[in-house]
Amino acid sequence: MTQHQILDSLTHRALRVRTDSGAALGDAVMACLLMPAEFRQAQAHFPILFRRDLESGTLSAVALFGFANGENLFLEAGHWDAAYKPLAQAVQPFLIGRSSDGSRPPQVHVDMGSPRLVHEGDEGVALFDEAGQPSPWLDSIAQRLGDLDAAFQASADFFAALERHALLEPFTLDVPLVDGTRNSLVGFHIIDEERLRALDAVALDELHRAGHLMPLFMAVASIAQFNELVARKNRRVAGG
Repeated sequence: MTQHQILDSLTHRALRVRTDSGAALGDAVMACLLMPAEFRQAQAHFPILFRRDLESGTLSAVALFGFANGENLFLEAGHWDAAYKPLAQAVQPFLIGRSSDGSRPPQVHVDMGSPRLVHEGDEGVALFDEAGQPSPWLDSIAQRLGDLDAAFQASADFFAALERHALLEPFTLDVPLVDGTRNSLVGFHIIDEERLRALDAVALDELHRAGHLMPLFMAVASIAQFNELVARKNRRVAGG
């Protein structure tokens, strides 16, 4: 269960954070939230898929790490086996918190229930120095949180453009594995390449001026990463 608190140097002076990767640290996830601003970096490593919240109908994008709940094929012996880690995963156990009425600036919150936190001892990275000043590592996290928050705020226009031009299509994948079993992937969407190619000059110009064409193309390119993801899965299956 999450236990969010506003981060401050008095209450959390002694806290340290483990920065390695592992299932026990919360990294055993099939996918994580991905912002359109990250698509260029992410497409070289992960398939980028879209999903719609069944209750609200809201669209979001995810970087896919595996084919089943709790499966992350990029976890390898305590390290992250990719040159990029999506911001939503990289900033854990921190998040941006806002007042209910939006009257106060966003603040850095920490999830006190996170297994990444070290409450005693010298394992992990310090958040504050002896004088109570943020450590360079915490400064870097604050910068990433700001980047993530700005990217999240900007993403609504991108998803609205996908809806306006009907650029998504349902996506299913049936993956045969080397041991004879199969993995199925359902409930996601990808960019409809036929619809994208059929857009007229006016629509393409609109998307270009809004900065949406690049993430669209990056999402399309990312589908090639399914081959590598299946290969990772087969290596995991073959290795027992």
